[in-house]
Amino acid sequence: MEYDTKTPQYKTSDPTSFAYVSARERWPVIITQGIDDVHRSTWQTKDEETVKEGKWIVSELAKLKYELQHDRQLSPLLDDGEPDILGYNKELEALGNPKWHSVPWLFSECYLYRRISTIFSQTQKWKSYDIFARQKMSTFKSSRPAVLELAAKYKDIVTELESKHTLKGAKTEEEVEAAEKVLFNEMMEICLWGNATDLSLLTNLSYEDIQKLQGSEARKASEKNIIVNDLGKAFDVLTAAKHSGKKERRLDIVLDNAGFELFVDLILAGYLLAAGLVTTIVLHPKSIPWFVSDVLPGDFASLISALADPQSFYTSSDDDNDAGKATPLTDEEVSNLQFLFQHWSGFHAEGQLVLRPNRFWTEGGSYWRLPATATDLLEDFKESELIVFKGDLNYRKLTADVSATWPATTPFAEAIGPLGPKSGVRVLALRTCKADVVVGLPEGEDERLRGTDNGGGSSGARKWAWSGKYAVVQFCDGKAS
Repeated sequence: MEYDTKTPQYKTSDPTSFAYVSARERWPVIITQGIDDVHRSTWQTKDEETVKEGKWIVSELAKLKYELQHDRQLSPLLDDGEPDILGYNKELEALGNPKWHSVPWLFSECYLYRRISTIFSQTQKWKSYDIFARQKMSTFKSSRPAVLELAAKYKDIVTELESKHTLKGAKTEEEVEAAEKVLFNEMMEICLWGNATDLSLLTNLSYEDIQKLQGSEARKASEKNIIVNDLGKAFDVLTAAKHSGKKERRLDIVLDNAGFELFVDLILAGYLLAAGLVTTIVLHPKSIPWFVSDVLPGDFASLISALADPQSFYTSSDDDNDAGKATPLTDEEVSNLQFLFQHWSGFHAEGQLVLRPNRFWTEGGSYWRLPATATDLLEDFKESELIVFKGDLNYRKLTADVSATWPATTPFAEAIGPLGPKSGVRVLALRTCKADVVVGLPEGEDERLRGTDNGGGSSGARKWAWSGKYAVVQFCDGKAS
């Protein structure tokens, strides 16, 4: 806490904030879905000890839901042997042992998922169980139309890049770079809008809803809703490093959601490597099940396995997702997906695509603390050309989830504090807005958006930033002299 900005954070007691809605409506649904998942897995096993522990997990989750809904105090976390428990409990004490409906939103939401993790850590049979894995893969299966569209596009682009053909008929060096920039922007925007399917927010998502959020038409329609766009600055940084002749040029992606979003993250990573804009991509997943759909190392393996045998994945029975499951893939679709499997597996095998988990990502505080509490991680980041932070939670943590007392016009470089100017790292946030905090907007833009349909108006709520309809792409060059 000592390293955070002193500006107040959003709290679950603020009726104008999405924090208020989250604590009272979203979180109970998420816990209920977790209970249903464990119930299902319990009844699918014949092992007596697994059944016994499964029933205990269900009872503990039910207790947590009761405490949340009846506004009880947040209890200290049980020690599961991980060093972050001490930090959580110290912060809980410093907050005065608060109740669920009157606590800083960022800390309490992190605490919720860390609390769920401690329940599973107390068992023997369920220690490594991901309570959200079934939802993540079911939603990825529901993303089939967009996955097939992007697989075909990716194969065409990569084949062209690797065959050394000049992009889109460009002839001069300037024309080539202009074409590369257009392609870079498109791939980045695909990666940006892949965040639309966030399971922690879309708790009642249908197959049809998912399809509406994905695909080229949806992305094209959403271009006008990128209200700050610094992609050009990011492209300039990567091309400058390439032209400088540096042999090793690394880009990091602090991941957000699994399933379709991880798929588009890998689309971006594969493109950047094939285009020679970077030589290594480091992916940063979470270490424990987190915010429903966040990426764990196992999610990467599950996705790759699905691409290795896509026919089986897309036509196998799945009680969670019946829509479209019975239609076989065409030979061309299978070939395109297996191309991805081979391409990405090759990069991984060659050490160009690396997974690097760190427990820092599931601590309860903001990224303002990173330079002081995760010094090794910061020093590692300084070796990278660019750190891409994906999604809403990473944005909230970058900006310390500060409340409306921090104007929306606050410069992004100022809002990210110690990761800003002179930090030694370059930050690019790709964020579809699903929470109140937003910075770096032009003067009057927040007011304009509040005046749109369901934008919040004079209610005091920044409702336009809750739905994922709008996005920001914001850059800060902490390496600049």
